[in-house]
Amino acid sequence: MNATNHQFRLAARPVGMPKRDNWNYTEEPVREPADGELLVKVLYISLDPAMRGWMNEGKSYIPPVGIGEVMRAGGAGRVVSSKHPGFVAGDYVIGHFGVQEYALSDGKDVAKVDPKVAPLPVYLGTLGMPGMTAYFGLLDIGKPNPGDTVVVSGAAGAVGTVVGQIAKLKGCRVVGIAGGADKCRYIVEELGFDAAIDYKSEDVKGALRTHCPKGVDVYFDNVGGDILDAVLTRLARGARIVICGAISQYNNTGPVKGPANYMSLLVNRASMTGMVVFDYAARYGEAAREMAGWMAAGKLKSREDIVEGLETFPDTLLKLFKGENTGKLVLQVAKE
Repeated sequence: MNATNHQFRLAARPVGMPKRDNWNYTEEPVREPADGELLVKVLYISLDPAMRGWMNEGKSYIPPVGIGEVMRAGGAGRVVSSKHPGFVAGDYVIGHFGVQEYALSDGKDVAKVDPKVAPLPVYLGTLGMPGMTAYFGLLDIGKPNPGDTVVVSGAAGAVGTVVGQIAKLKGCRVVGIAGGADKCRYIVEELGFDAAIDYKSEDVKGALRTHCPKGVDVYFDNVGGDILDAVLTRLARGARIVICGAISQYNNTGPVKGPANYMSLLVNRASMTGMVVFDYAARYGEAAREMAGWMAAGKLKSREDIVEGLETFPDTLLKLFKGENTGKLVLQVAKE
């Protein structure tokens, strides 16, 4: 191919909030796929809070991105050339393509999708990793029962919006914690949450007492820190806490703030369990089919916050940590 691939590569591990000099913006010629490979033109890139953790050195559930490597990211695109038996030019696919315009792949963990069923960005959000995280974290670990009170933090984000809606479908009372009046209005008026707590303008502990008078049966935590501590004071007996993320702590330059009120787990015979969505990879199809059915029936809504331009990546990524996005944050790399 007579084309150039532009990429963002990790230049240095960030201390605190990522900065532009943590990245190198590079280019290289696009080569044709070898036997067993396919070449994808990346159209959309998924921006997720987990990317901040992947930039750190040290042991985690997945190896860190190496210095000089293309930044890891999920993406959606179109196959432009293939020597892989499972794919042909013109197929639309999702996979871990990285922050770049073109990606060569051996086909591992690449899946075909149908843009006639849902727009490509939806496959990076509600029908992608965030939706899978919400589905399995809530249903397999949170185990909500009809009538339970479910609280979710980061409630206006890609995972939180889906958690709250699934909890409502399961007959629960749902309280979302989000930042700002607009986000709180959105999750109540458009997504059907029973109540919202604006952590930027309200006393979270006091609001939890008001909205969860019988305690919290399931807490889906996306933010950690002070909000996790506040919810720990309102647990019902036998409560289940799902630790999905801790976005409030990802850019700390000091130690992570742990839960001071953890003895509430003992008093209330509660459990706190971490979850990583990759553990459920064998069951993604099950979740996608059920959620696609809910979407087709108008029972599950999806919202994407789309920003155009690969070159905007360093600044667009920061929207996640500044709380500037509502729904799934997606970077549009190219048009069809």
